[in-house]
Amino acid sequence: MENSKTAVALGSFDGLHKGHKSVLACALSYGERGLVPCALLFASHPLLSLTGSAPEEILQPHIRSRMLWDMGVEEKRIDFADVMNLTAEEFFESVILGKLCAGAVCCGENFRFGKGGKGDVALLTELCEKSGTEITVAPTVNYNGGPVSSTRIRKAIKEGDIKSANEMLGYEFGYEAVVKTGCRRGRLMGAPTINQYFDRGFIVPKNGVYACKVNIYGKNYAGVANIGLRPSFENEDLRSETCIIGFDGDLYGETVKVDLLEFLREEIKFPDVELLKEQIHKDAEKAAEIFGGGNYV
Repeated sequence: MENSKTAVALGSFDGLHKGHKSVLACALSYGERGLVPCALLFASHPLLSLTGSAPEEILQPHIRSRMLWDMGVEEKRIDFADVMNLTAEEFFESVILGKLCAGAVCCGENFRFGKGGKGDVALLTELCEKSGTEITVAPTVNYNGGPVSSTRIRKAIKEGDIKSANEMLGYEFGYEAVVKTGCRRGRLMGAPTINQYFDRGFIVPKNGVYACKVNIYGKNYAGVANIGLRPSFENEDLRSETCIIGFDGDLYGETVKVDLLEFLREEIKFPDVELLKEQIHKDAEKAAEIFGGGNYV
């Protein structure tokens, strides 16, 4: 609602991982008191304006928007370039109080704001107290002895440690993309596959074979995703090629969500098609076991 007081969640929210959700939960808690929970998001990553390059995305923007909507959190977007030169005090006055009409703010223990990141939680608390704005600082969420962070999650994804990435995210890492026409080799080998390409700027997991969950028309299926260059064939480009267990249908042109569950093995160049077919069936059995054990149906 226009001009309603808000409970503003402050942070990067680039992955909506468990640490981010802790801050968002604080904002949501103010909803009981009539404040509108919202998250401040930048149209592009701040580092793009500061350094010319940004970290790879671990969550596609449209999926992030969908997740926030499902949580009951409104998005409030601003262009970082418009505020990057504001001091912490100016940012608080013009953005948090002015644009966002904050009645409460929520952030993590390491939150920084203002030009050069000079504003910290202590300053934010002081500014809130002076303006009569409530503040809640969410405690740091840890995993395996260290704080959950987007940097740690990116590292885990790049190393193929999808189980750790998913633990820190609090959901399965995945991607949504249009199914493209392939060479139909999978169908000839008795294992039809869908081919998808990664968005520019989106993180590409370590090359290899993964157990995955595939959502088709609202139903989840077990799957095996091969990410990489498919070394058994020549002149291949980087893609995700997924065999969907128990599904037989034409998905060309459809947008399909693939969530990775576990790294199964490295990519291997097989000397002949028969050995490749044998391995595909072994991978499918393992993926079905992982999918069933996780109760994803």
